[in-house]
Amino acid sequence: MTLSVVILAAGKGSRMFSEKPKVLHELSNQPLLQYVINAARNLKPVNINVVVGYKSKLVEQEFSKEDINWVVQKEQLGTGDAVKYTTPFIEGSQTLVLYGDVPLIDLNDLKKLIQVSENGLGILTFDKKNPKGYGRIKRTEVGVEGIIEEKDCSKTEKKITEINTGIMCIDTSKLNNWLSQIDDNNSQKEYYLTDIVALAKKDNTKIVTHEAKNESTVSGINSKAELIAMEKTMKQKKNEELIEQGVTIIDSSRTEIRGSLVCGADVEIDVGCIFEGDVKLGNNVKVGAYTHLKDSNILDNSNIKPYSHIDTSEVGMNNNIGPYARLRPGAKTNNNVNIGNFVEIKNSIVGAGSKINHLSYVGDSEVGKNVNIGAGCITCNYDGVNKHKTVIEDDVFIGSNSQLVAPLTISAGSTIGAGSTITKDTPANQLSLARSKQTTIPSWERPKKK
Repeated sequence: MTLSVVILAAGKGSRMFSEKPKVLHELSNQPLLQYVINAARNLKPVNINVVVGYKSKLVEQEFSKEDINWVVQKEQLGTGDAVKYTTPFIEGSQTLVLYGDVPLIDLNDLKKLIQVSENGLGILTFDKKNPKGYGRIKRTEVGVEGIIEEKDCSKTEKKITEINTGIMCIDTSKLNNWLSQIDDNNSQKEYYLTDIVALAKKDNTKIVTHEAKNESTVSGINSKAELIAMEKTMKQKKNEELIEQGVTIIDSSRTEIRGSLVCGADVEIDVGCIFEGDVKLGNNVKVGAYTHLKDSNILDNSNIKPYSHIDTSEVGMNNNIGPYARLRPGAKTNNNVNIGNFVEIKNSIVGAGSKINHLSYVGDSEVGKNVNIGAGCITCNYDGVNKHKTVIEDDVFIGSNSQLVAPLTISAGSTIGAGSTITKDTPANQLSLARSKQTTIPSWERPKKK
């Protein structure tokens, strides 16, 4: 038994009131269609066929790295018409039909549906208390009679609560024949895929159903309101899973996980925090209120203080970051580092035991071990055209309000007097000043604690 997957993703989504194709709207920072493609991949099909229509090139471009057979539906004439476009490309003995706007589809439900549908027609259903807007599963004593679309339902049929989710698994050898027989004799003048159910019954083909247990897994996104509601459902579920794993989340209603968050033991997350992309928190990490972390790794025993922003960076062990610190892409701190309030680090490595405690900018730099950078210091890395590198070697002390004009090396043990603008490499273990002019004092010794 082999499987081909068809994903229907041709619609504009007029109720989204957007020029963007519906399947490109994002849920937790990921396009709706990506969730469905990921689910399909996990089933290991022989191929995945995605039917596109509205702004098809835009959709294809978004998923250009995916191994997908793109099929363009020239006119949106219904689900039956859409699937018909894919029939020349279906290679599996079974065809699974999914929808690009149903992102949370449960993998176990799909596996069960595929299993029970062998050599027949399987329908994924759900018992919905308020079935308005959905096609109904019409049954007799001997089984499924057919599927009636909402607009074609009689008053009696509208009272049926078992609804069609649209997801089907079909014997491929019979699908082509059934698709050639369906017509548009309905109120919408569309070719309904659901009409194949009556044809299957007529052919005495096995018709089976599998009922989904969770409504969110079969819910489609048709409006911004539904998108926001599903976002809330996803976030709450992720928070609950983390709490079950032992993570302390002070207020799960005010913590947003917009991607993947992996936590070690004894992690504490305060209110208002946002996690985007792939974030990892080591053991005993504390994340202060209203902190924003994106695609970053925080190692053990580090404390991220409130209102800090960390993007595509790595924080070492036993660090103190913030409050109000900003680590931009490419920032990496080693162990026992302090990055204080209103300090910005970009594309730079900060060595073990170093401190940058106040109001400073370090960009395109290598900072050695046990370096102290005073308040208001700047690495001047940009000449208006190109970026340049600053190297600050071990045991350097940079006095407050200093500017280091790259390219530049501050040699090991150097001290830079406060208020200096340094434009030349400095000698090791010497005090360098550049107020009116740059001066080196050979006999100077760094103060020692009494």
